[in-house]
Amino acid sequence: MVDCKPIDTPMQVNHKLKIVEGATLADKERYQRLVGKLIYLSHTRPDIAYAVGIVSQFMHKPQEDHIEAAMRIVRYLKRAPGSGIIFKRNGHLKVEAYTDADWTSNLNDRRSTAGYFTLIGGNLVTWKSKKQKIVALSSAEAKF
Repeated sequence: MVDCKPIDTPMQVNHKLKIVEGATLADKERYQRLVGKLIYLSHTRPDIAYAVGIVSQFMHKPQEDHIEAAMRIVRYLKRAPGSGIIFKRNGHLKVEAYTDADWTSNLNDRRSTAGYFTLIGGNLVTWKSKKQKIVALSSAEAKF
């Protein structure tokens, strides 16, 4: 990984990760160790939270596509190793909050993923990305 080429996004746009019957299995312990480290890193790198949430769904039966997706996150992290949460002094304490959701992106169970983040004075203070408990019947329902 030292000589790997850095990339600009932690996950491919419109990824289609799923469990494929009969596909080549990856080394389960290696995959679990890698994803565990990525989960730890996501506490200070919210930009990888969504991608880490996706790859962590395959811990029980990782396949080659899943390990490639996890390694893509590592290549993304190599692009900016010094990045993380930085608090800057600003002349205001404006509170901003943003939220979004996808619709049925998980091809195995058709559940949506929702996320949010909150800024105070332009500084990130909270964020979360989580798979929803129910299957949304529309994109509008996925957002609420």
